[in-house]
Amino acid sequence: MYQPPHFQETRQDVLHGLIRAHPLGLLISNGAEGPVANAIPFLLDAEVPPNGRLRAHLARANPQWRLLADNPASPVLVVFQGTDAYVTPSWYETKRETGKVVPTWNYAIVQVRGTVRVVEDQDWLAQQISDLTVSQEGAREAPWAVTDAPATFIQSQIKGIVGLEIEITDMQGKWKVSQNRPIADRSGVAEGLESEANSLDMIRLVRSYGGLDCK
Repeated sequence: MYQPPHFQETRQDVLHGLIRAHPLGLLISNGAEGPVANAIPFLLDAEVPPNGRLRAHLARANPQWRLLADNPASPVLVVFQGTDAYVTPSWYETKRETGKVVPTWNYAIVQVRGTVRVVEDQDWLAQQISDLTVSQEGAREAPWAVTDAPATFIQSQIKGIVGLEIEITDMQGKWKVSQNRPIADRSGVAEGLESEANSLDMIRLVRSYGGLDCK
């Protein structure tokens, strides 16, 4: 990933935080006919040293898992896309001063590289779908649980999936949130996003990384 120094985010807790907040990752691996990519939800086991471990599952009918099983030493890439927003030059003070500005796009993203273990153990898969369900349902007023469905139905569903464990060997974070712009431009971006009721997450990042007072 292209990484200008001022956009680099290296704090592990921040990178892990984006993964948890945006768990639908794009799993990318190499196949005989070129790259293969699938969007799937991931769980992060952050306590596994040194960088954590990702857990997920694929449909057994999805051929990507066989490619991974046949090439266990081949690294994979998982991309987690955080908040993003278009930035118009109209928000920059520099536009009024010189006119020498162009549009851009702000975003936060984490790219994870690692090695994969394919898991077909039924107990592991049962725990995986339970943990994934709790991660998304836990905060709901009336959360759905795997045990709400008939046990025989769940067992039949488990037979149709294959698990993945990815040991994270490298993580790169890129927070491109206007911190390379002059302070007046950063303020203009934050105010512009607010005026258009844009992403609250992006407004927060522009203010935080730009050294602006957070509202």
